[in-house]
Amino acid sequence: MPTYICLMKFTEQGIKDIKNTTQTTGEHVRGLEAMGGKLIGLYATIGEYDAVGIFEGPTDEVAMTFLLAVGSLGNIRTTTLKAFTREEFEAIVRRLP
Repeated sequence: MPTYICLMKFTEQGIKDIKNTTQTTGEHVRGLEAMGGKLIGLYATIGEYDAVGIFEGPTDEVAMTFLLAVGSLGNIRTTTLKAFTREEFEAIVRRLP
């Protein structure tokens, strides 16, 4: 399954409702799993981003649907990167002309 790295920042609304973050995170994880995805890791961070999530999804469309659903609630803004494993990257490089 494709892997995605999601960089997250709390919005003003999100930081005001921070005490409910663990509950809503659980709901988001269950939603991702219902779409066929899987959470690999979720980390609270110090610095430019407030959290980093790593997840897998069966397709880019599923990942986009998940991210739009989470973002539409207004508590976080995301920047997402599609990631390739070392083996996937090596296979891509081998196909270069």
